[in-house]
Amino acid sequence: MDKKEKAKERKEKRRQEISLLRTIPYSDHQRWWSSDTIAVVTGANRGIGFEIAHQLASHGVTVVLTSRETAVGEEAVKVLQEGGLNVSFHQLDIVDLASVQAFCDWIKETYGGLDILINNAGVNFNYGKENSVEFAETVIQTNYFGTKNMIKALIPLMRPSSAGARIVSVTSRLGRLNSKRNGISNVSVRQQLEDVDTLSEEVIDNTMNKFLEQVKDGTWESEGWPHVFTDYSLSKLAVNAYTRLMARILEERPEGHKIYINCYCPGWVKTAMTGWAGHVSPEEAADTAVWLALLPDQFVSGKFFAERREINF
Repeated sequence: MDKKEKAKERKEKRRQEISLLRTIPYSDHQRWWSSDTIAVVTGANRGIGFEIAHQLASHGVTVVLTSRETAVGEEAVKVLQEGGLNVSFHQLDIVDLASVQAFCDWIKETYGGLDILINNAGVNFNYGKENSVEFAETVIQTNYFGTKNMIKALIPLMRPSSAGARIVSVTSRLGRLNSKRNGISNVSVRQQLEDVDTLSEEVIDNTMNKFLEQVKDGTWESEGWPHVFTDYSLSKLAVNAYTRLMARILEERPEGHKIYINCYCPGWVKTAMTGWAGHVSPEEAADTAVWLALLPDQFVSGKFFAERREINF
């Protein structure tokens, strides 16, 4: 058996293990949440986001499903409600600051705040072996800046509790800094993003803006950016870096006001975003997000996960 076959065998074994784990219900002493626990899932009208909303609601959490388009979001909520789940809808465009503010005002007025934020909303315009950066501006603005908008806007509304509030962002292994196949080969840029002690929002923003400038002037291909799905990979790399940065900042919060933030890779999922070319089902893809959101003893923050296991950045 060669390395590729062994890796495939290990992956399949892990998938079977997780499928078994998902059948084991949480015990009463593990359940820190109740129907009063509010979870917001962005971009949840279909795919991974819809399944995350479904699974969280199935565990008894009250879920707010958001979508940029009202009609499809309301239809998605109707499907979940018909299954007896406690899910509501609100329109949200994460790149529109007015929309984000309107959503925050509604959450505060309707629920008094939230306990869980799942940043799932995102876009990708590359399929198969394509690597166009034609829509790089939209990809970076949505996947990174939009996600950052949500984290910044909702942190003040996260309710105090002994269990701590939770933020989980859907990212990708494609955004790993040191990937041999798809990492950043520009050493100085990589070092800046690697050093969590000196990492700042400005460093991350400047890196993304530098890439977008090079896309506009046509020099991006020679600057050491990832070789596969370049704009998408960089947008997720930025979210990964921002996760580490926010974990460092949030760790200073006192007991009872803790907020734990992590990110995870769902794998190559059979959804519209991948052109249905993935090999992981939405149900499997949603699992790690739900697991992180509901961890009974949540002392984990600033980490990157895949298939319920920590992986490196």
